[in-house]
Amino acid sequence: MAHFFADAPWLNVPVDRQGEILIEPLYPRRGLLGGSSSQSGQKVSKLAALAAARKKKENEKSSVVDPQQPNASVALLERLKNKDPSDETDPAKGSISHAEKNAASMSPKEPPQSRKYLSRRAKFLHKEASGSDVVKATTPPTGATEEPAEIPNSPILPLASPSTFARTMMGSLQDPEASLVSSLETVSLSLPRSLDADTKIDPFAGPSPDDVVTKAQTSSKGAKPAKKSTQTPTDDKETNGLAQGIAEAAIEESSKPKSKNLDVLVEFQKSRRKHAVNFVVIGHVDAGKSTLMGRLLYDMQVVDQRAIDKYQKEAERIGKASFALAWVLDQGTEERSRGVTIDIAMNKFETENTSFTILDAPGHRDFIPNMIAGASQADFAVLVIDASTGSFESGLRGQTKEHALLVRSMGVQRMVVVINKLDTVQWSRDRFDEIRQQISAFLTTAGFLAKNIVFVPCSGLTGDNIARRADDSQASWYTGPILLEALESSDPTNRALDKPLRLTIADVFRGGVQNPLSISGRLDSGSLQVGDRVIAMPASETATIKGIEVDSEPTDWAVAGQNVILHLTDIEQKYLKAGDVLCSPSTPIKNITSFTVKILAFDHVTPMHVEVHRGRLHVPGRITQLVAALDKGTGAVTGKKKPKLVQPGAVARVVVELETAVPLEAPGRVVLRAGGETVAAGLLE
Repeated sequence: MAHFFADAPWLNVPVDRQGEILIEPLYPRRGLLGGSSSQSGQKVSKLAALAAARKKKENEKSSVVDPQQPNASVALLERLKNKDPSDETDPAKGSISHAEKNAASMSPKEPPQSRKYLSRRAKFLHKEASGSDVVKATTPPTGATEEPAEIPNSPILPLASPSTFARTMMGSLQDPEASLVSSLETVSLSLPRSLDADTKIDPFAGPSPDDVVTKAQTSSKGAKPAKKSTQTPTDDKETNGLAQGIAEAAIEESSKPKSKNLDVLVEFQKSRRKHAVNFVVIGHVDAGKSTLMGRLLYDMQVVDQRAIDKYQKEAERIGKASFALAWVLDQGTEERSRGVTIDIAMNKFETENTSFTILDAPGHRDFIPNMIAGASQADFAVLVIDASTGSFESGLRGQTKEHALLVRSMGVQRMVVVINKLDTVQWSRDRFDEIRQQISAFLTTAGFLAKNIVFVPCSGLTGDNIARRADDSQASWYTGPILLEALESSDPTNRALDKPLRLTIADVFRGGVQNPLSISGRLDSGSLQVGDRVIAMPASETATIKGIEVDSEPTDWAVAGQNVILHLTDIEQKYLKAGDVLCSPSTPIKNITSFTVKILAFDHVTPMHVEVHRGRLHVPGRITQLVAALDKGTGAVTGKKKPKLVQPGAVARVVVELETAVPLEAPGRVVLRAGGETVAAGLLE
């Protein structure tokens, strides 16, 4: 077999050596319906007998072969079997054509016994110069001289010239004159061209499609095309990779922020910015907190009438027409569908002298941790109370007291009490006095000073006594400050500018294409500027400040008390999460697993499992030891040491152990919760 195909090209096997091999079926054919195909002693039906006779007659006709017929040949495997290895062509004697070998193997005395392997013969044909229609058959150019045999009435099949792709992949014809192919039985579908042994084609000689596109784009922009490189493709790839690496390194080097080495304290004194104040809005669920703040923003022209009309239509569509103003702050789909605030909603407005940031806290008991996160960033609180009949009493038993105790435990000392929905009781002064008396007594007991408590009657839906005086004559009895005036009367807070840098992360997000990693939060103490190196705790990973935004405006520096957005580099997002602390590498905050805290008990406190909350940070822990009971006024130890139980309203010193290390330091404030209830809050020692 190998000798037979020794001189054949691997992509262009001559047609006269191609054959069709018929394989006997693995299973015998089944007989016709009505009888069995077996003839051994069984009765055969008439239909089966007629079919067997017809098949026998066809086999007899096909077995008779005329040896003189031009297209008769033995089967391909018969020729391979009868081939003598001694017949190999000797280079000294010249080459013998395959047609002569086939003719010698054919003998009239031995006609072929079977046509199972159909042989196909094809010859390269060409017309004679005389213009006759007779076509002479010639063998492929193998060096042999043989008289061509005339084949009358042979079909002439002209071939189109090879395409550019075919010439590139297969090379050109060895014999340019062989342009026609004639097939005696069938035309082979093998590849018509083969690569020459001496032909060497370099597929990378010309420009690649990418080079063509790049050149066209460059020329369209008016730039000069790059000169063709004489390097090899491998060298080009290595050079391009090296150049790309150098370019990326150069871009990274150039994009590294550089510090201006500013004196931030001096810049802050020169800036004369407005006094910045954060206040948290707290109260029982459905007290009208979001509607009240939405009305305030609308009256301060932070929200235009077009937006309010849009919210009104959307609220009416779902049957909540009275929630249009609340949707100014409640932007989430779930918040709007449920009609309750879920997370802290932030917005801001400005007066002539002060820049206010609103922290609208959720009132539902399920979202107390989010309320704690908002209270930790506030300078003072606005407590909203529903004055309608029955609502005040239910709120007093609900989250009204808990929220007031929590904000006081978080360090808030000033409270503005807004008695909302007073228009529903016809601006009753008696109702106002009743509510003020009960709330004032409770807040005084919780630790607020009477001079730091202000009561304002108003209506969030109509806007009375919020940014303007009430027009209703029934409210003429109130002559005190309206809500906006009460907010502006707050004293400036002391900024911890000279303390080490501390920034509690409130959120981690993507700030844009140029700022893939950004964080937001309130600067608790210290100052920072663009280019400073900071360390994130508890991950202990350093980062570089690429950009700073204060109140959504780019700036070069920021100081304590401001709400900032930092764009960071040189750190991965997995090392940052809400509740972490950014600090200076020279004075980092420590990660601790246990601490001693002086607590005010809201419920019975024993050695128990608790959740420790500090802003957005919350981690499981356990009260392991009750050290001593303390006096509320002086903080001195009273009674016996190591009590077994701390009563509600009492002050005690306890030891808390944490499951994981977290960044905490004195005098930080924490809240202890267990079973969905706040059990205590206190100050680290």
